[in-house]
Amino acid sequence: MDIWKYYGVTHADHLIMNPLSSAKLDELVGLLPLQTGARMLDIACGKGELLIRVARNHEGTTGVGVDISPYEAPAAKRRVDEYGLEDRIEILEMGGADYDAAPGSLDLATCIGASWVWDGFQGTINAFKKIVKPGGLIAIGEPYKMQEPSAEYENAEPGMAANLVTHAENIGIAMAAGLTPLYSIASNQDDWDRYEGMQWRAAEIWAAENPDDPDVSELLERMRRDRAVYLRHGRDTLNWAIYLFRAPG
Repeated sequence: MDIWKYYGVTHADHLIMNPLSSAKLDELVGLLPLQTGARMLDIACGKGELLIRVARNHEGTTGVGVDISPYEAPAAKRRVDEYGLEDRIEILEMGGADYDAAPGSLDLATCIGASWVWDGFQGTINAFKKIVKPGGLIAIGEPYKMQEPSAEYENAEPGMAANLVTHAENIGIAMAAGLTPLYSIASNQDDWDRYEGMQWRAAEIWAAENPDDPDVSELLERMRRDRAVYLRHGRDTLNWAIYLFRAPG
């Protein structure tokens, strides 16, 4: 089935499209050292929740949200309109790497949980260093390992589990690229269980309400497979954090 349909269904009830509580997102937004009239870019913006919270909490901030999903980008546009922020936030449905931001044009660039857009954490850092102002802000959401992944976990998630590094190593990679760590905020088990459990619930309800959809069997099979991997391996091994950095001045 279409991958964006899968995520659209399983994340239908998520406003925050990552394993992070609303309170933690508010904490991060409140700590952003943004001046009045700051300019922000959010790559893979989902339903636009981060952009909306930043705009509502930082006077005069404007921004662009980019998301490739034909489910999330329209939802973000609707929510921006509902908050009356359409004059301050623009939502674009397109691939994040295809968005052409002028060098040194942004006060804040964010990619919260989608560093695959630039082939990983290092690639995202390199892309953002080019488009933020000297001394500008970069926030990236990225997974890390709490313990060494088991062989079974690596077999189940070969593209992800085998490449995990630690929380400290993520920060070290950024520092080696010239970024200054300002803050990090990590998920806990409640955040993860909520994030994962809402997907199970959304998929099962959608399948029950749409029994004739041709994708029902595949969607449930994938969701239940992902659920088993999370419960058996990921819950004890994988964590995730948002890292806030200052770019070189």
